[in-house]
Amino acid sequence: MLVDEFGAPLDVRQLREQAYKVMAGNALRRVRLYDARASCFTYLANRGVPDHLLARWAGHADVRMTKRWYVKPDVEDLRSAADAWSGLTGLPTPVVREM
Repeated sequence: MLVDEFGAPLDVRQLREQAYKVMAGNALRRVRLYDARASCFTYLANRGVPDHLLARWAGHADVRMTKRWYVKPDVEDLRSAADAWSGLTGLPTPVVREM
């Protein structure tokens, strides 16, 4: 929970405004907080944090909800599907270059 200078909890609008100020002040690209939340959960899931802990941190009673709405596949997650497709088509799997 984040609070203002008087200790009162921030509402969603205040939280968003504060987050956008921090992004602007640090020359960061402006992203929606929902997208940042999904990125956080995806990062944690891809590094082995158990699903039940992700759901608990998200405040969800149902692990499936967390996985469905917040954990997105990354490039490496999709590689096995690409490899399977290349076996069917005979085309090589595309190479992803790190930027």
